[in-house]
Amino acid sequence: MKRLNSQLQEDGAPMELILLIRTLLAGCKEISFRVSQGALAGVLGSLLSENVQGETQKKLDVISNQILKDILKESGYVKAISSEEEDDVVGCHPEGKYLVSFDPLDGSSNTDINSLIGTIFSITHAPQWMEADDPSAFLQPGTQIVAAGYVLYGPSTMLAMSTGRGTHIYTLDKTHGGFLLTEANVEVPEQTKEFSINSSNQRHWEEPMQNYINDLIAGDEGPRGKNFNMRWVGAMVGDIHRILSRGGLFAYPFDKRNPKIAGKLRLLYEANPMSFLIEQAGGAATTGDRRILEVMPEEIHQRVPVIMGSKEEVETCVTYYAKK
Repeated sequence: MKRLNSQLQEDGAPMELILLIRTLLAGCKEISFRVSQGALAGVLGSLLSENVQGETQKKLDVISNQILKDILKESGYVKAISSEEEDDVVGCHPEGKYLVSFDPLDGSSNTDINSLIGTIFSITHAPQWMEADDPSAFLQPGTQIVAAGYVLYGPSTMLAMSTGRGTHIYTLDKTHGGFLLTEANVEVPEQTKEFSINSSNQRHWEEPMQNYINDLIAGDEGPRGKNFNMRWVGAMVGDIHRILSRGGLFAYPFDKRNPKIAGKLRLLYEANPMSFLIEQAGGAATTGDRRILEVMPEEIHQRVPVIMGSKEEVETCVTYYAKK
């Protein structure tokens, strides 16, 4: 099997980017070990603190964030980082060429039930004329991403990543500690009969999404003329991994309970990197009215509605929004 380095070189990634990715993944391997220890290491459960989004922090949220922050700050390749668990941008090396945004532990509420969780990340070029701690450096659309991916901590530790030359899946070989290529150039099927959404929030959605989901649930007796299955992991990494593996549609739409917040998922840490992976695999990703990767961020913790997955199904969903 091909090693990660070989695939990155084949895809034309510059050496400094390869070294940065290796550094980032070293931190993820440490997180993978901590996750695998679970209750034995005393890392499960919640803290009394909340992050900047007002969400209760899990112990592993804080541990994972610190691991990645420390290893990236010491690398010399990174000018600054932005994290879901940090209030502000963290300046690193003034001469660093890259910016790294990450959700250190997506789906951390799943840790207490031993279910799927993961780390999501994206890398962009750092504007060299800005100070290292200037948050405006991160206000770039997702089209500027040079690498993005996630590490899924499940029965095996897997990496899905793209540097703009297709999306590849790697598996961590724990016998020697390296990621090996297990599926190159993943292709998301254009059609699907699976969708992933938190249906308990249906009464709070906008009418287009309510109508779309109602038509899916109606199955072969409804206007779609076929039966759909619903799957919901409760961690974006798990749901997107399933879509990369066999297709599907994932949605976390606008929720009317708080009209001032556009959606639940963060643009920089979740929506952009996952959209990059999905598009590189032939899928589509939208807010309902525009391509996610073209959204211009206004602040580092900005949220957006998310609809992504199999291209034809995403396009069908968007037609419901066009009727508004």
